[in-house]
Amino acid sequence: MDQLTEQREYYRHRAGEYDQWWQRQGRYALDEQAREHWFADIDEAAQTLDRFRPEGDVLEFAAGTGWWTERLTRHATRVTAVDAHTETLELNRARTGGTGKVTYVQADIFDWSPPPAAFDTVFFSYWLSHVPADRLDGFWQQVATALRPGGRVFLLDSYRPERIEGDLQERVLNDGRTFQVIKRFWQPAELESLPGWRLTAGVTTHGAVIHAHGAPDR
Repeated sequence: MDQLTEQREYYRHRAGEYDQWWQRQGRYALDEQAREHWFADIDEAAQTLDRFRPEGDVLEFAAGTGWWTERLTRHATRVTAVDAHTETLELNRARTGGTGKVTYVQADIFDWSPPPAAFDTVFFSYWLSHVPADRLDGFWQQVATALRPGGRVFLLDSYRPERIEGDLQERVLNDGRTFQVIKRFWQPAELESLPGWRLTAGVTTHGAVIHAHGAPDR
């Protein structure tokens, strides 16, 4: 299978165990200090998002199991949550508790066209690192097209201080199956220099999360 198909299959099968990673449980458990740092960084990222205040109509790409969808509903009037897998969207629905604020769209992001100029904010977490290099321009064009005049973007992702050679990682599921996924660790300077965008990027205190926000340069 091609790389994007393999990546989609991995995340479809991983839906039921994603929260174990997020909560650092089971085989994803960390030592006490690393665990404290992880949750402190996630809280710091959440506070950064709260200060950004994603109000109005929000589009969330790769919504996953809903950890950030739920946070978005605290500010947004409406959230359109897009994900490729029914398995993750079902978990997302359960987490957001049927607030009525969230519309779910099951679609491959690369094949889905958002309504033009329909959103005040486009948000994505732990997604940009999985976009292959030859799809980046098209993806950022999707984001720009979706935003209303004055609209903004906010992103979160994994961070490593060093640039890793190659953009593929081997991932293992709890049942032992292995998959190759695209994983690029972005640096703040790279995000801030993206053509066509005015982004401000930073890294959380303990270096677990990179975040960036801004708007199209138009």
